Amino acid sequence: MRPLGLLATVLSGALLISACGGTTRENSTGNGGPTGSATTANPQAPLRTGLKITYLPKQVNNPYFTVVRGGAENAGKELQAEVKTTGPSDASAASQVTYINTAAQQRQDALVLAANDPNAVAPALKTARAQGMKVVTLDSDVAADARDVFVNQVNSTDIAVKQIELLAEAIGGEGEFAILSATANATNQNTWIEIMKQELVKPRYTKLKLVETAYGNDDDQTSFQKTQALLAAHPNLKGIISPTTVGIAAAARYLSSSAYQGKVALTGLGTPNQLRAFVKNGTVKSFALWEPAKLGYLATQAAAALASGRVTGSQGQKFAAGSLGEYTIGQSGEIVLGPPTVFTTDNVDRFDF
Repeated sequence: MRPLGLLATVLSGALLISACGGTTRENSTGNGGPTGSATTANPQAPLRTGLKITYLPKQVNNPYFTVVRGGAENAGKELQAEVKTTGPSDASAASQVTYINTAAQQRQDALVLAANDPNAVAPALKTARAQGMKVVTLDSDVAADARDVFVNQVNSTDIAVKQIELLAEAIGGEGEFAILSATANATNQNTWIEIMKQELVKPRYTKLKLVETAYGNDDDQTSFQKTQALLAAHPNLKGIISPTTVGIAAAARYLSSSAYQGKVALTGLGTPNQLRAFVKNGTVKSFALWEPAKLGYLATQAAAALASGRVTGSQGQKFAAGSLGEYTIGQSGEIVLGPPTVFTTDNVDRFDF
C-alpha cells in the first residue's frame, strides 16, 4: 500500500467515496516526456471486449492491494475483459520481473502494475511494450519510457503535506518524530518523504525534528520490530508517520499493547478497516488515504482505453473511465485519481475497506 507501497488515502491523488461520480479530473504535473503520440489516438475507436489484462501488485498477500484488485476486477466485468492477478509474495526490487515476462509471453493486452522498484522492472516492461502489451502503472511508478500511463492515487505534494499536518496536530507542533516507510526503493514513498523534509523547513514546522527513517519492507513483522526499535533508539520520540498501510497497522498494533500508547502519536496512510479499533482506543487520532478500489478501477479503465486505441498516453488526451467519469492525461502520462480523505473517530465507521 502501500501506501501499501496505501489503504486509506487521503489527498489530492485520492478519491472521496462521497464525491467520486461523474467528475473530470485533470492533472498537469510530472517529470520526463509523455509517452505515445496524440496523432495516432482515435477517441471514437470501439472499446474492445475480451481484452486480457494482468494485474501485478507489489505483493499478492498485501491487504491494500487486495482492495485495489477488487476495483480492477469490477472494471473488468464492466468492460467484458478478463482480469487476472499474479505476483510475488515479497516486495523485493526484482521480484516482479518474471511475472512481467510471463504476461508478455502470454500475449496479454495490458499490464496493470504497482512497481516495487522504478528501475529493476524497466527493461522487462520495455520489452513487453515492444511486443505490443500496454503498460499502466499505479500506486508506485516506473520510468516514463517504460510504461504508457501512470495512475497516481494522489497528488504527491498534497499527501505528503497532509501527513505532516496530521503529525503536527497530534504532537502539538513540536518534538522528535520518525518515519516508518515501506521499502527503500518505493518511488511513491520516497517522493512523499522528500516532500515532507522540504515541508519541515517552513517556519510553522521548525520545532519538528525528523530523527530517523526506517524501512519495514512492507512486511508486518518487520514493521512491528522496526517500530519497537525506533522507540528504543529515540527515548524522546513523540510521533511516527507511516505512509504505508502495512507499516501503520503494525505500528498501531505495537503501540496499543505497550506503555507508549497515548504518549507516542501515530499517523500516516492506512485503511479504515485496519485501523478502526486503534482509532477508537486512542492509539491513532487521525490518518489519511484514497479509496484503493477506485484506483484499481481507474487503472483498468485506462488500460482498456489504451488497448482499444482510444488514447496513447499523451498529455491532454481524455478518456471515459466508467462510473468515475472522464479523465484527462497529464504531463508525462500521469493521471491523478482524486482528492484525499482524512479519517478520525468521527467518520471512520462510515467506510468499509
